[in-house]
Amino acid sequence: MSREWWANKWWANTRRRLSRWLPASLRGRFVIIMIAGVLVAQGASYAIWTSQVRSSHLAQLDELSTNMAFSIASTMKFFRSLPVDYRHIVLDQLRNMGGTRFFVSVNERRLAIDDIGSGPEKQVVVNNVRSVLTQQLNIDDVIVEFSRPENLRVLNNEVLLYDLPPRWGQHSLLMEPLSPPILVVQLELAPDTWLYVATLLGVPDIFSGYRWLSEERLLVGLLVLLSVLALSFLGISSVTRPLARLSRAAHQLGDDLDMPPLKESGPKEVAATAAAFNRMQRRIREQIEERERLFSAISHDLKTPLTRMRLRAEMLDDDYQRERFCASLDELDSLVKGALASVKGLDLHEEPAPVSLASLLGELGEELSLQGGQVTIEKNSPPVAPLIAKPMALKRCLANLLENAVFYGKQADVALIDWGSAVTLHIRDHGPGIPEEQLGRVFSPFVRLEPSRSRHTGGSGLGLGIARHIARAHGGDITLANHADGGLVVTLILPRQETITGL
Repeated sequence: MSREWWANKWWANTRRRLSRWLPASLRGRFVIIMIAGVLVAQGASYAIWTSQVRSSHLAQLDELSTNMAFSIASTMKFFRSLPVDYRHIVLDQLRNMGGTRFFVSVNERRLAIDDIGSGPEKQVVVNNVRSVLTQQLNIDDVIVEFSRPENLRVLNNEVLLYDLPPRWGQHSLLMEPLSPPILVVQLELAPDTWLYVATLLGVPDIFSGYRWLSEERLLVGLLVLLSVLALSFLGISSVTRPLARLSRAAHQLGDDLDMPPLKESGPKEVAATAAAFNRMQRRIREQIEERERLFSAISHDLKTPLTRMRLRAEMLDDDYQRERFCASLDELDSLVKGALASVKGLDLHEEPAPVSLASLLGELGEELSLQGGQVTIEKNSPPVAPLIAKPMALKRCLANLLENAVFYGKQADVALIDWGSAVTLHIRDHGPGIPEEQLGRVFSPFVRLEPSRSRHTGGSGLGLGIARHIARAHGGDITLANHADGGLVVTLILPRQETITGL
């Protein structure tokens, strides 16, 4: 397989993994994008700022250490030029004066120093001092180290800096309370004679490094992030609020075509979308009204010829032909009435009211039993509380479901369950069931499955479609499944709600 195929597959998998972590709402995704943008911008600015500060710091340290190296070279030249017998006299005078820039001593050996520090800062200082001293003094064995004040030994007897009188060295080598590292340079003047020079560079944080997540930077970054998020959230809310209204309107459009039009406000694109939605809603309403008028006209125009045909059929001498002809006319009349019911019968203009499902099922069960049907209703414990619904519409929904179960499955077993927030109704018949691949088709208008759902039973193929429309208008739904022991199980779910739309 080509490299391009693997690249496309990797990108597809990456997008799939990212989509799992992204919020589902547009507002949430905008917030995530803003957070990522602010963090990337702050990270980049911190990286640039830190690089610039570090470069500036190294340049300053380079200049300071070079000047310090020339001063140390001058001091060493002076002590090298002194006669050996005068060196101790000059050292005593310098110590008694106090407050000098350097601490100088002449020792019999090189003193051991606990060298500290690392990184480019130390490398710059050490290289500059060695380079200048090598150039100025014509020597190659200059030893340059750094030490902590508390560990620094300054004389032959390895006396610590803190043990000396303050005027001898502490004034020049200590900077309380910072305690910066001390630069120590040792040079062999002659056998058993080492010149020792200690001084401060004046840069307290030379080895402290740079922390990306210092307290100050975290506070500034947090304030910037919160400010950007607050302003972005206000802007995003003003943009997504019309989109949310549009989404709710689109969701309700299938149930309530008489809903008021959307307010055409907001950004230009959103206002244009709302205007297009309102035009679509008007066109759909006009088309449905035109369809209702068309079916009403067809029904009206068909009544007269059907009546004439029925009268002529009654005049036939052949009883068999007369019965077949009348049955065909009855079937045609049933189809016309069913079509009108599917178009107009769903608009039951009635107010929602509390409905007792148990009582409604009992009433329908008694009516079907008079027609020879058998409906068994499972007793509820505890009883199901009344449901806010449109009574006539809900009765029609339940009647269609029970009639299907009785006519096509011989018997209907009903179980009613109250979940608190919703009520579930299970209706099982004892018929042949429905093939799995046909479960979705039976909700379509005029669909009847052979042989059990035949026109000879008097059905028009509209009952389940009308029932599901009523259920969805109440915020619920209807599902079908075949029972393991045979027969079809119809499940009706009705949530408890205050208002009903779409009927």
